[in-house]
Amino acid sequence: MRLHSFRTTTHDPAARGQELAARFGTLITRNVRDYLLHFSAKSIPETQVRSTAENCFEALHEWDAGLALELRAQAEALEIELWQLSALNARTEVLAAAEPSREGECSTSAFLSGRGAPVTLQTWDWHPHLAADGLLHELECAGSRRIKQFTEFGINGKIGVNSDGLGLHFNILAHATDHPGGGVPVHSIARSVLERATTLDEAIDLTADASVCASTVLTVVTGGERPEVASLEFSPLGQRIVNRTDNGWALHTNHFLDAGLFSQDVMPADSTTAERYDYLSQRTSGAAAASTAELLDLLASGPDEQPLLCMAPEPGKPATEQWETLLSIGLDTDNFTLQYSNTNPDLASRDGLLTF
Repeated sequence: MRLHSFRTTTHDPAARGQELAARFGTLITRNVRDYLLHFSAKSIPETQVRSTAENCFEALHEWDAGLALELRAQAEALEIELWQLSALNARTEVLAAAEPSREGECSTSAFLSGRGAPVTLQTWDWHPHLAADGLLHELECAGSRRIKQFTEFGINGKIGVNSDGLGLHFNILAHATDHPGGGVPVHSIARSVLERATTLDEAIDLTADASVCASTVLTVVTGGERPEVASLEFSPLGQRIVNRTDNGWALHTNHFLDAGLFSQDVMPADSTTAERYDYLSQRTSGAAAASTAELLDLLASGPDEQPLLCMAPEPGKPATEQWETLLSIGLDTDNFTLQYSNTNPDLASRDGLLTF
């Protein structure tokens, strides 16, 4: 995956959307095309894709009008139909119309020592044919707050940190009540938290009323004078809080940790989510990490170990069943930076991290 960095400085959502379209129009429209083909390959009818996309855009407009306006401005500037760009932004919600994939995406670890800033790392595992390019985007919000985030072109947000010392990671989940009827897109919820929250409690309160139709978990960390971490699990049944601590580890892969939601977890039985969670638990038990680089070294697999955090395409399988660890990324809340490598943790541990 090639990573592109870009900074927008306007506070106006429409102007920001136009600026992104002008700079990255080819990559956004390619993503729209590739995802529409992906949905078709997953046997989701175009009528369903359009219905989900339109309902999700309406839900987003009601919940965070600015993010909806940014998407509308992009679609108008690119002269593509709004529902098509909305389908891209709501790709998790559209995919709720298909059976859950064998794999999820992402393994997240966060550590708080009880004294200093959080130390975090996650992998982003996704279909390589949908992620030839990714965006590192710095933007300015109303007032003086800034955001640095990684996302896919044409999608509001995903993983990031804001200049007030709050950051978040993002993992997909699967619940029996997931449906393609429409809700606030989970990628937009992530972006909205970065724009509008400065504390963990603010992030929890902000998202408590977000009605979703597809499940996900946001692991939110805060630095500064009161470092905290918690994982906010979302399903159509509502928000649940797990992993909350100011001293210790918060780990998450692609199954629910809330007992009530886990009872209706539908991640396939042959998924590696439980194995990856156990691996994270074993590697972090009794351990500490003072930096993202130290955490990366802690989680990297040894020469004789199965690289559970390092997914690679399997020859002969269709593109919809190919997975690859495309990004390893950590958040530095106190210094307002992302530390990343566009590869898996084993290679990143060997070659080092970049800073955005």
